[in-house]
Amino acid sequence: MFVLELSFKGGCREVGRSGLLVNGEILLDYGIKAGDIPEYPRDGMEPKAVLVSHGHLDHCGAVPNLMYLSPEVFMTPPTAEFTSLLGRDTLKLAETTLSGVSPFDPDDLQKLTQRTRRKDYGETFKTYGHSVCFYNAGHIPGASGIRIESESGESLFYTGDLNLQETRLVPGAEEFPEADTLVLESTYFGEDHIPRKETEKRFIESVNETLDRGGTALIPAFAIGRTQEVLMLLDAYGIRAYVDGMGRDVYKILKKYPEYLRSPGLLDRAFDRATQVKDHQRDSVLGEPAVIVTTAGMLNGGPVLYYLSRLYKDPKSKVLLTGYQVEGTNGRLALEHRMIETRGDVLTLKPSVEQYDFSAHCGDQELKQLVKDFCKKGTERVFVMHGEKTEAFAEWILEEIGVEAYAPANGESFTF
Repeated sequence: MFVLELSFKGGCREVGRSGLLVNGEILLDYGIKAGDIPEYPRDGMEPKAVLVSHGHLDHCGAVPNLMYLSPEVFMTPPTAEFTSLLGRDTLKLAETTLSGVSPFDPDDLQKLTQRTRRKDYGETFKTYGHSVCFYNAGHIPGASGIRIESESGESLFYTGDLNLQETRLVPGAEEFPEADTLVLESTYFGEDHIPRKETEKRFIESVNETLDRGGTALIPAFAIGRTQEVLMLLDAYGIRAYVDGMGRDVYKILKKYPEYLRSPGLLDRAFDRATQVKDHQRDSVLGEPAVIVTTAGMLNGGPVLYYLSRLYKDPKSKVLLTGYQVEGTNGRLALEHRMIETRGDVLTLKPSVEQYDFSAHCGDQELKQLVKDFCKKGTERVFVMHGEKTEAFAEWILEEIGVEAYAPANGESFTF
């Protein structure tokens, strides 16, 4: 028997946060929703074990809050290091954001490191009467789909965030095992991605056009995954870039885990050819047309705000967004209204703002095919989470495949 319960304020019908409690004991992910004032999970979760699918803030960011419970914690090695890195950054940002409240303290981070057990793909382990195994989910280095099997033989597969297509940084997701129950992300249900090569071509053309007219191509990028991929793309086209922010620290972590990468040599080459920027060097970088890849990917904090404060009056420059922009972030504000908020000021942007789909998630057709493949192998029910159209996806599954499907809301509990 499995009992599933949602773990978030407002449910999981939005992009930006994930969390699922299994049998009252095992928590799958525990994240933070980005924004000017970050949103944290609801109180009352008391898991005995935590399984973290990958090292993005919306899946791992709140795990340190649980350390007073002393749970068992399991992650792949890269995910463990990313979670620690993001935890330190969260504490740093809490000192400068509107909330001013630290969600946890350094002792919690230290305890998390001590309690985390690192598991590689394909390594089966036990926790509280359940067998667990991580599978490569694509998405970012170390990202995992998680299979859980109870002592009585019932099985559940949780995809986390996944990508079936390889990127310059990581291979695509591996073939997943069968499971009685599927818990699936749905970020891009109803929307297929533009072919990656087309996106890359338009992106490179825009960068070169910006440089040709004497402007700076400012490329905000998520520190984990996107910064490294963008630098590899620029390097492949012979474009020298500056790199600033947390993405540099992530690269140092990735160098320790080449087995989680598609082409470690090309990643090394991209960083060797890029110029890494220290805090005191930023003004000199802006002295001539340049390409700058920097955090944060949604323009909330990080060095990107410094660069924007210097470039916002320059119509020759561009801001090239490389990922989804969550509602309530500066990135969404810039995209929709050509303005950002920083330290109480509102800056109107004269540089053009462009968005490119470098998503590391499955598109609509891949999501649908994935569900069909699971159901052909015996999956009896599907739970759709982590997206804006979960109810529509669940309806599609029921009507097109004839399998029970649910779009769970906060506090709902399912027993099967």
